[in-house]
Amino acid sequence: MTDFQVRRDDLHRVRFEDTEPPELEPRQALLSIDSFGMTANNITYGVMGDAMKYWEFFPAADGWGRIPVWGFASVAASAVDGVEEGQRFYGYLPPSDYLVAYPNRINEQGFIDAAPHRASLPSAYQGYRLTDTDPVYYADHEGGQILLWPLYYTSWLIDDFLADSKFFGAGRMILSSASSRTASALAYPLSKRDGIEVIGLTSPRNVEFVEGLGCYDRAVPYEELESLEREPSVYVDMAGDAKVRSAVHGHLADELRHSATVGMTHHQDLGGGADLAGPSPVFFFAPTWIKRRIDDWGREELNKRVADDWKAYVEWTDGWLTVQRGSGPEDIERVYLEVLDGKSDPAVGHVLSP
Repeated sequence: MTDFQVRRDDLHRVRFEDTEPPELEPRQALLSIDSFGMTANNITYGVMGDAMKYWEFFPAADGWGRIPVWGFASVAASAVDGVEEGQRFYGYLPPSDYLVAYPNRINEQGFIDAAPHRASLPSAYQGYRLTDTDPVYYADHEGGQILLWPLYYTSWLIDDFLADSKFFGAGRMILSSASSRTASALAYPLSKRDGIEVIGLTSPRNVEFVEGLGCYDRAVPYEELESLEREPSVYVDMAGDAKVRSAVHGHLADELRHSATVGMTHHQDLGGGADLAGPSPVFFFAPTWIKRRIDDWGREELNKRVADDWKAYVEWTDGWLTVQRGSGPEDIERVYLEVLDGKSDPAVGHVLSP
């Protein structure tokens, strides 16, 4: 069994553990992991692993951790009625060959993993969607679902949150790390809203790429941030870079209506940023807004609204995203370190197989 692990206190240290799949107990199912994505989103899971309990989903021993990933898995064996061998599911997985799940609340859409150690963790990460009935599953867009669905869902929720907040009275949304897929997944729906200007902050080398996406009104290099006019704005921090955050707050000051932190891709720059001008940054935790919308609309209506917008979005990404596949420990380690160090090509998405 291939089991990819990283040191929780040093994300650059990795190892692969070889173990045998366990014998199943009653109420368990063995999922064989087919493929999963490795994106900046997964780096956020590692950086925030302790604070947001991401390490607790798939625990490892002695200071090591399994960074959660999103992907597809097939049922290799089952001791649970309603979960059959050969069925295929999309969901939250360890970067390993197998996952032992405790399927519960089984229905035609899938199941919830009721593993005892996951009972207190956010429900948004507990569901496994059966591909046969999943409204967002398209066989010709499997790579897109692996790479984009969790990012898209988070960005859909941020867009919904901002709209519900009436954009805090601002007409301009400023997104950092604009070349990232989470940022462009937010810029895409924002660009369709009347009266909203979408600004993408990015590194000089990615300006052309960001402009080519067509969902930003302007792409601004970080070094030219002060060229932005001082007017009511919302800042959405997709990178967690304290220097950029301080510069945005310092430049806009009282014109900044809201500051949201979403990602932590620039984990090496999280320090600093104290005594910021303007509003205090607020971490956007997707499961909290999911719960709010389930309370408002019901889970079925929330899922329908998100699914209705998904197909157009994933087809839009066909114009600029290339899915690159890899397999085995060598590819997994290489891709992981590239993404961790911010060296991956924004136009390439990596789908890996154990």
